[in-house]
Amino acid sequence: MRDLTEVVMEDSGFELTLELQKDFQFLVDFDDDDLPPLLMDEPEPVGANSGPNAVRLMAAAVGNCLSASALFCMRKARVAVSGMRTRVRTSMVRNSVGRLRIGTIEVDIRPEVAPEDWKRAGRCLEVLEDYCVVSQSVKDGVEIRVDVKPASRP
Repeated sequence: MRDLTEVVMEDSGFELTLELQKDFQFLVDFDDDDLPPLLMDEPEPVGANSGPNAVRLMAAAVGNCLSASALFCMRKARVAVSGMRTRVRTSMVRNSVGRLRIGTIEVDIRPEVAPEDWKRAGRCLEVLEDYCVVSQSVKDGVEIRVDVKPASRP
């Protein structure tokens, strides 16, 4: 089975842009005319909690990717899914130097499937994690390169 993201995103990558609006609010432009911008913010007391922060988006990305992978596989197996609800619980922990980190992300996926179809969905549920680009990238660790330079002024 091809990875869901291979089917949806055949290209080799993408770019997006974050623009500071005020305080800790950033507007994310996905550089795609079909996608509306998204306002991100930090929770109080640092920000105004006027949008999701990066931790919430990461949890949502993991939950969405796993849910989409499960749905994709079940549909390929001709299992009728009439609905799906996914609950993502994220724990926050402090590392050895006291910095806040994501400790665990627990994902509970509840597809609505007829009882007679549940057995056919079984194989999908066994392999769905392997096909989720986001959860596997988080688990395996993604190389992140950071470059900070002053913005050029016109």
